[in-house]
Amino acid sequence: MTDAEFDILDELYFVTSFTDLGQKTGLAPAELERTLRGLLEQGLIRSFWPDPDTELAFEESSFGAIVRDCYFLASKEGLLQHNTR
Repeated sequence: MTDAEFDILDELYFVTSFTDLGQKTGLAPAELERTLRGLLEQGLIRSFWPDPDTELAFEESSFGAIVRDCYFLASKEGLLQHNTR
C-alpha cells in the first residue's frame, strides 16, 4: 500500500466527497483520481453517485467523467488493510 493509498483510506471511515478528500489529503486532483481508481480496482473502497446514499459499481468507461462528483467509503477489506499496515 502506497502512502497516498494509506492517506486516502485514513479519511474514508465515513462517506467523503472527492473535493473533501483532496483537501484533507493534499493530493492533486489528477493524483487523487488515479489513486482512487486503483483502490476501486482492488476493492478497497466503494463509490457513490450522484449522492452519498447511492452506491455505484466501478466502471472503467464512466469513472473519469464522474469521479469528481463521487463520494467514497472504505470497504471492509480496505479497512482491514489500512489497520494492519
